Amino acid sequence: MQTRIPCVLMRGGTSRGPFFLSAHLPADPAARDAVLLAALGSPHPMQVDGIGGGTTLTSKVAIVGPSTEPGVDVDYLFAQVAVERNSVDTRPNCGNMLAAVGPFAIEAGLVAPGHPQTLVRIRNRNTGQLVEAVVRTPGGQVTYTGETAIPGVPGTAAPIALRFRDVAGSKTGRLFPSGARSEAIGGVTVTLIDGAMPMMLVAAADLGTRADAPPEAIEADPALRARIEALRLEAGRRMGLGDVSDSVVPKPALLGPGTGGATLTARYLTPHSVHRAMAVTGGITLAVAARLPGTVAAALATPPARPEGGEDSISIAHPAGLMEIGLWLEEGKVRWASVQRTARRIFEGHLLLPEETARAVAMAAPPLLAAE
Repeated sequence: MQTRIPCVLMRGGTSRGPFFLSAHLPADPAARDAVLLAALGSPHPMQVDGIGGGTTLTSKVAIVGPSTEPGVDVDYLFAQVAVERNSVDTRPNCGNMLAAVGPFAIEAGLVAPGHPQTLVRIRNRNTGQLVEAVVRTPGGQVTYTGETAIPGVPGTAAPIALRFRDVAGSKTGRLFPSGARSEAIGGVTVTLIDGAMPMMLVAAADLGTRADAPPEAIEADPALRARIEALRLEAGRRMGLGDVSDSVVPKPALLGPGTGGATLTARYLTPHSVHRAMAVTGGITLAVAARLPGTVAAALATPPARPEGGEDSISIAHPAGLMEIGLWLEEGKVRWASVQRTARRIFEGHLLLPEETARAVAMAAPPLLAAE
């Protein structure tokens, strides 16, 4: 007999995945990961026996629960479930999935809605970052209908404003973990930066490619991909992350000058395929790097319209269009970064966990919540 677990499938930004209340999953990390692998249908290239979509952008999970921290409404843990491997990585954050945390928390009864909008204060447990989400709630009800369009998502929806605070040192505690704003790995100049996401930045031209190359062209070049991965592995070691061969961080980004009004052009890797748009955390980290002299990004970026200090608007050109990012720098320090996303609740009900998985989990953790 299969085990039933309450679940909501949501789109957050350009990503999609199941949302669970933390109380409905095992507290033991190994048991929890076994549930998530079964839920998504990994390992399998199509995730045909689960609800994953067969890509890194649709093989993501959000786990949300009430926070006990003063001034914080909910805790959010993000899990990147590998498609073709038995691997669940909770080291990175996902800003796109984060866009749906506010609406999910309100509709789950974790946050009391206001009118016409509701502020949800979210602590990301992957990185420790505090994020504020402003969700439209006319009449005290979440609405997903609106006129905001974001590249990579068809149609329009209600805007969700996300403001990230404490974006420096998400995993390592330092904005530049190696102590340098740029350095050489294997003869290639890179920037190793830990903003909202640990990343390795490199000029696309230094690898013999273009920052505006189609994702399929980059993925179809095995020599280029192998070189990027070799650089990434050494970058992880220098950033104090250890052996990152089985981790999705740091994320590589291939950069070039901005065109058509963009500040910068980028191709963001996840890390073994190319994002068809741009990750929120990746875009924020690129925006920070673009405004700090000495980085690979700053050398390629269009200069700011005003001197340092106050709010700056930065646009990152990616395969699906532009990501606009608001950034506030003071004396070389990031006060906050903001971005606008959308989300949608797609379905709600129960995930059915295969009997063999539930049996194995029950041996290592308390029983899962049974069907009502």
